[in-house]
Amino acid sequence: MEQRFVMKCGGSTLAALPDGFFQELKELQQDGVKPVIVHGGGPAISESLTKLGIASEFVNGLRVTSDEVLDVVEMVLAGAINGEIVRKIMQSGADALGLSGVDGGLITAAPVDNADEIGFVGDVTDVKASLIEGVMAMNYIPVIAPIGIDASGQRYNINADTAAGAVASHLGVERMIVVTDVPGIMKEIDGKKRVLPSVTAAEIEEMIASGDIYGGMIPKVRAAMKCIHGQVKEVVIVSGQEPGVLTRAVREGGVGTRITASEGGAL
Repeated sequence: MEQRFVMKCGGSTLAALPDGFFQELKELQQDGVKPVIVHGGGPAISESLTKLGIASEFVNGLRVTSDEVLDVVEMVLAGAINGEIVRKIMQSGADALGLSGVDGGLITAAPVDNADEIGFVGDVTDVKASLIEGVMAMNYIPVIAPIGIDASGQRYNINADTAAGAVASHLGVERMIVVTDVPGIMKEIDGKKRVLPSVTAAEIEEMIASGDIYGGMIPKVRAAMKCIHGQVKEVVIVSGQEPGVLTRAVREGGVGTRITASEGGAL
């Protein structure tokens, strides 16, 4: 079977990625690897909301999303950021096609459990994998904005990590790569912060409880764990600033932090 991988990247992280990263993406695609990108854009959304005089509120790392906020989320994610990523990929010489989860009903969503306090934030109930596969078959890199939709046409803001995990699971890929601005999950060992080469889901829960993992990293790692089912065996968290990081993560391993369901779960 062809080699595919799903990569999740924050919008602000992506904007800061060196040209070499996009060059790598192109080379991987030329070698027959099929990348799928799911992106976020939290800081850019907050910036646009501030300009419009709308307050940003968060509950457990997820943005409180009113109808008014949802319009801005869609404008920033499916518009500005999605277009910027597609342009950068095209400039490298690869082909990319931008999609929102609303396009063709790509991502079906339902309200999260605490929707009464958080608004139109969604959990993914289905992903139309055939649509993504069709785009890949035409040799385009799908670039997906994490907006979902339900049968009534209601849109939902979906955490990009959650959306990427769902896309990976529905595509049946074995490895998902999360590109961040940190080299992996860090832990203080002997007074120095070090990158953990691999962690299990149980170890992550312990680190969240102890405060080693905190803030915006919590939804990232929780979503990473969520997508480890079906064909997905592991999620790798890496820094996009490291030269050659993508090729190493896809082909060799030994970079960033590998998250597996349990000990030996990804052998």
